[in-house]
Amino acid sequence: MARRPDGKAVFVAGALPGERVMASQTGRHRSFDEARTVEVLDAAPERVAPRCAHFGVCSGCAMQHYDEARQILAKQRVLMENFERIGHVEPERILPPLVDTSWGYRRKGRFSVRRVEKKDKTLVGFRETDPRFVADIRECHTVMPQIASKLPELAALIDGMQARREIPQIEFIAGDAQDGSHGDAFSGVALTIRHLVPLTDSDRDALVAFGKAHGFAIYLQPGGLDTVHAIWPESPKLAFSLPQWNLEFLFRPLDFIQVNAGLNGKMIQLALDLLDPKPEDRVLDLFAGLGNFTLPLARQVREVVGVEGEAGLVRRARENAAHNGIANAEFHAADLAKDLSNEHWMKQPFDKLLLDPPRSGADVVLAQLPLKQFDRIVYVSCHPASLARDAGFLVKERGWKLKAAGVMDMFPHTAHVESIALFEKA
Repeated sequence: MARRPDGKAVFVAGALPGERVMASQTGRHRSFDEARTVEVLDAAPERVAPRCAHFGVCSGCAMQHYDEARQILAKQRVLMENFERIGHVEPERILPPLVDTSWGYRRKGRFSVRRVEKKDKTLVGFRETDPRFVADIRECHTVMPQIASKLPELAALIDGMQARREIPQIEFIAGDAQDGSHGDAFSGVALTIRHLVPLTDSDRDALVAFGKAHGFAIYLQPGGLDTVHAIWPESPKLAFSLPQWNLEFLFRPLDFIQVNAGLNGKMIQLALDLLDPKPEDRVLDLFAGLGNFTLPLARQVREVVGVEGEAGLVRRARENAAHNGIANAEFHAADLAKDLSNEHWMKQPFDKLLLDPPRSGADVVLAQLPLKQFDRIVYVSCHPASLARDAGFLVKERGWKLKAAGVMDMFPHTAHVESIALFEKA
């Protein structure tokens, strides 16, 4: 970030702290402006050569030019600045940053698709830094290699289809790796093809042939979520395991799962360590999803209740509890951004609270909960500003202590900041 002579902040993409650069303005706002680096005049010692040839054009990641160890420290600074500026709070202890592999980690995402007549080709990739355009990429170092290595072939596949102008996106997701080296074996990777017109038989056959050749399950999505269906294999099994807790999670191709599998296991362990669950505890898990935290908790406590806003995920969470032989976890569907006074679980007693809200945070539900019943609160966040706001509420208005907080590198080489915080009664 730089500042104009009048003090207005300018966020400069592609520049690192302490550098002197030539920049071109790209956006103007009331409280800040945006610019992009045109030339680096004095480079910071932390600047490194980006691994990817598409860096700077593709928007998939924006920090490859920054030394990895410094990236996570920069994210930690962002978190602490948000606590100070928004929440007006400070953690008693800063947790060591949680990290895992920084390349080839992304197991879920969405590729945009666009037929470009001037280039006489179909592009499959992430958006450019200018989101009006799809980046023309042939490689990606953050997506799992078994998916990223097939990008050119995937683009050629779509380009050869009659419906190539009517396919706007392809979702990818991967469960645990399976042996896909023997012909038609399913590798655990699934592609969901969104199409705006019915596909011809030849287009469907081409997709199936591609799936068989690479061991990818192929799903079609002609409409909303309820239209998603597999065309190869007939009933693919999508699953990932958490061996520390002897758990296997089954999921659907468009379900939310944590993007970084290695970091996810470490994150769950850290959350449980901070929560310090006891065998006699009843725990409330809000924004529970598939039960990513709920089911590991169930292995350690008397009972756990998971609440999630998306009914489909609630069904899958219940199915996963049964799949793993867990009888002490129950799940409820509820919109946690609305009035919850009629929800019967709100009236039940609990000992501890774990929550993992979306970017908007958890201010609405926190204001309604009888917080005095909890001994500890562990808050997992994907947006430092909403965490800081909610931390300010808990500390300033409800009398809790922010005992510890830290960052977790769920998305290396991006500006995304994942964090975790522990609150205890004052």
